[in-house]
Amino acid sequence: MMKRKISRLLTFALTGAFVLAAQTSDACTNFLVTKGASTDGSTFVTYAADSHYLYGELYFRPAMDYPAGTLQKIYEWDTGKFLGEIPQVAHTYKVIGNMNEHQVTIGETTYGGRGELVDTTGIIDYGSLIYTTLQRAKNAREAIKVFHELVSTHGYYSSGESFSIADQNEVWVLELIGKGTKMQVNKKTKQPYNANKGAVWVAIRIPDGYVSAHANQARITTFPLANGKTSITTKDMKKIFNPEVEVVYAHDVISFAREMKYFDGKDADFSFSDTYAPVDFGAARFSEARVWSFFKNINKDMWAYQDYAKGHNLSHRMPLYVKPDRKLSAKDLMQNMRDHYEGTDLDMTTDMGAGPHALPYRWRPLTWKYEDKTYFNERAIGTQQTGFSFVAQMRSWLPNAIGGIYWFAVDDASTCVYTPLYAGLEKCPETFAENNGDMLNYSSTAAFWAFNKVSNFAYLRYDVMSKDIIKVQQELEDMFIANTANVDSEAKMLLAVSPEKANEYLTEYSVSNANAVTERWNKLFEYLLIKYIDGNIKQEKDGKFIYNEYNNGTPASVSNPQYPEWWKKMLIEQTGDKLEYRGGESH
Repeated sequence: MMKRKISRLLTFALTGAFVLAAQTSDACTNFLVTKGASTDGSTFVTYAADSHYLYGELYFRPAMDYPAGTLQKIYEWDTGKFLGEIPQVAHTYKVIGNMNEHQVTIGETTYGGRGELVDTTGIIDYGSLIYTTLQRAKNAREAIKVFHELVSTHGYYSSGESFSIADQNEVWVLELIGKGTKMQVNKKTKQPYNANKGAVWVAIRIPDGYVSAHANQARITTFPLANGKTSITTKDMKKIFNPEVEVVYAHDVISFAREMKYFDGKDADFSFSDTYAPVDFGAARFSEARVWSFFKNINKDMWAYQDYAKGHNLSHRMPLYVKPDRKLSAKDLMQNMRDHYEGTDLDMTTDMGAGPHALPYRWRPLTWKYEDKTYFNERAIGTQQTGFSFVAQMRSWLPNAIGGIYWFAVDDASTCVYTPLYAGLEKCPETFAENNGDMLNYSSTAAFWAFNKVSNFAYLRYDVMSKDIIKVQQELEDMFIANTANVDSEAKMLLAVSPEKANEYLTEYSVSNANAVTERWNKLFEYLLIKYIDGNIKQEKDGKFIYNEYNNGTPASVSNPQYPEWWKKMLIEQTGDKLEYRGGESH
């Protein structure tokens, strides 16, 4: 497991208080789409890894064989802290980001939950849980089984998490939280151990034809209790591979809640979220609002939950999954990852905080004080602090090397380009590679820095610059999507000859895409710098700047767009006649 160069630690108040990740500046968003809800029968998982400390890079792990007795070192994903060692398996699968060679994909969002349930003795944090499982699981159900085995055997170190777990056939939401630290001494060995090692959790398969999402708030409420057929507990994990099983949960998820005095009702009324991570105003407004914004984009009936998304009616909880009004494509998901609540009461481009240039972002902190009152900024799906994001596409009708497309991007999803990396990829593109720069070291060949140059410059004049960026973004993504059928066909023909040749072709295609996109973005930065330097906008035609009649390197003309009327009005109201002009012509 890799050491991470980031710090996304939550502050755990081990006093019984709730730790709500949504109230920190670090938060993530996942969308989940089943086969019957997609335009072509793909399954999808999207993920935005949002943190002010996260460097956007691609985690690539080749398949490996290990001798008996090998130990795997576990480092906390957020901090790089060494947590311990666990036995390594004989063979690990190749992992490209958050997808493996068998098209298994796992995403996450942190909801925190009850702070006293963090196990300080655990070895498996949520990051190592994801990436270790990807190296060991051939399908989504096996991934759930590996999850259970890892946390039960080695203890769970992190706070509460929601996970998206999918393969080319099924999509699951799994929500998990530890059981705290209850130290006892073994009477025989005299060694201390945690009597509460492990985790409580629930996993639900999203019905075919439906779409789900989660964004830093636990979303599973009540669920069918074990009936030995469609719903089982961890005491009957051997049945998890029965395709009729749709719900799996820790056998003690309810009894542990009773033991901890969290719940005293009937088993049938038990709600995982209401027990382990209740919703409050911040969780609704900062987290569930993002789920709502996605849901209302794909199902018009979800507008009815706007009061809940605003944090005004917390009892009006949204369903875990919805049926979309139309089937969704990879393009639809890319666009939804760029949402800033446009067209709603929460639209971040229209209030004074957007400034005169309609910037859909607010610099942190998320909450702030004025005259002893606390206020906040909206937290949208698209956000400036994204390290990386992806749209994982899994296709059951193709061989795994071709079927899995990991549409990967770094930095702000609104100004990124989702670049297709096939599951047959055998090496990491240099532009996305780990250790090619970091948050404190610039690299001219790193995609992360190329995209940040463009986005951070655009934040100065977002209303005009974003149009130039989106034009190039859409051209590239549309080209990649249009190329997919031909690439699939060519790879299938090569696969019939040799798997090695097919993987070589898919690797070359994926790597060249990544490098070309980064080069194009560096050129885009040069273009934007020339066009918009010093607040001017230079005249151009067909993408070429126009020189004056003497062609001496001077532009023919520059324009100076006016500030909006509302901005002028506010300025005059604040300054009175201070800026009123009373003179003649002037420079």
